Amino acid sequence: MYDVIGAGIGPFNLGLAALLEDIPETSALFFDKKKEFAWHPGLLIKGTDLQVAFLADLVTLADPKSRYTFLNFLHEHDRLYRFYTFNEFDIPRREFNDYLSWAASEIKSCRFGSEVIDVKNAGGHYDVSVKNIEDGSISVYQTKHFVMGTGSEPLIPAEIDDEARQDTMVSTEYLFRKDELAGAESITVVGSGQSAAEIFSDLLQDEQYRRCRLQWVTRSAGFRELETAKLGQEMFTPDYVEYFNRLPFQERLNTLPELDGLRHGIDSDTLAAIYDALYHRSISGGSPDVYIQPMAELEKIEKQNGRCVLSFHQWQMDESFTADSEKVILATGFKPHIPEWFTAISPDIEWEDEKRFKVTADSRLVFKDDRRHHFFTLTNLDHAHGTGATNLKLSVYRNQKIINTILGREHFSINKKTAFQQFLPARKN
Repeated sequence: MYDVIGAGIGPFNLGLAALLEDIPETSALFFDKKKEFAWHPGLLIKGTDLQVAFLADLVTLADPKSRYTFLNFLHEHDRLYRFYTFNEFDIPRREFNDYLSWAASEIKSCRFGSEVIDVKNAGGHYDVSVKNIEDGSISVYQTKHFVMGTGSEPLIPAEIDDEARQDTMVSTEYLFRKDELAGAESITVVGSGQSAAEIFSDLLQDEQYRRCRLQWVTRSAGFRELETAKLGQEMFTPDYVEYFNRLPFQERLNTLPELDGLRHGIDSDTLAAIYDALYHRSISGGSPDVYIQPMAELEKIEKQNGRCVLSFHQWQMDESFTADSEKVILATGFKPHIPEWFTAISPDIEWEDEKRFKVTADSRLVFKDDRRHHFFTLTNLDHAHGTGATNLKLSVYRNQKIINTILGREHFSINKKTAFQQFLPARKN
């Protein structure tokens, strides 16, 4: 009987495993069907940085003395002096991936090549069925508590016919399938977030694609810069999450679009690099073969005469148009990945609407029966925890609360003064 078992080993569950490793009285297992840890490997483009400071690692904001800090990773790999001279808070994404992979290999509770295929309530605990990917064998584990950290999957916003799918890739496949783009006469990137911008910038600045027509199209009103004002960043603090979680459901939904600029935007350096590349190409009468179009929603992709034809709707002018492209890259965001086995649990929990389950402040699903063996979720939390639900910094705070609930005591002291702003109405002393 384990204290906790988790499905999925991404940064969130990996951070939970790291914190539990230093609590000897707990027993835990975390499973992932991948053969080894990988954090969006198809998007680890050379020169791209993490969009949060390195302090938002797996453990530092809860326990800076842990051996699983990013700084200790640098120390273990003889890179601490070089990092000091590097003198940056935003670190290379590839190095952060190396750090996560190192932690996953060191933490004893992580099991790769193993997929959770079922979770059943067994009266006071859960029976978790796990399939060995290599030989197909199935083992059943018992646990007092369960954590679903199954992450996200690419969001495909349009209808794509079977032939066009062969020449269409999602952003997470970019580096794996980049060789397929070689020699293409035209490439279209769809999307307006950081991933779309990084892919477009990578193609724009690669001499190999100098004669390729590059197209960048998005339904968003513009290619907006990510909001980085310090007071704005206080929306990624425990103080704000606790306030947001106390709002009525509909008010939470109404608030989410107002917070979009803090998460759904492009780093200013990336935008500057794209503009500079376009400008240099235009010197001396040059005309870069580039087409950039906001406010155009992709409706479908179909193959005609050996090329992909993309149908768009310019929503502001209410006009439709098409664009031809040899290859298409969809960087159109992500949606929560909810595993098939969760369907059997759905009738037992409370829902806020048809898509969003009810979640407590410590990330527990709310069951119709008053059970004491908890089911936590790190997936599909925007409606409960706000735009910071996918923020690395807040994952540590969330894991602290989960561990405190599992232990039934305050093992981690939760910081109370994390923002200068006051979100709740002022009260007289």
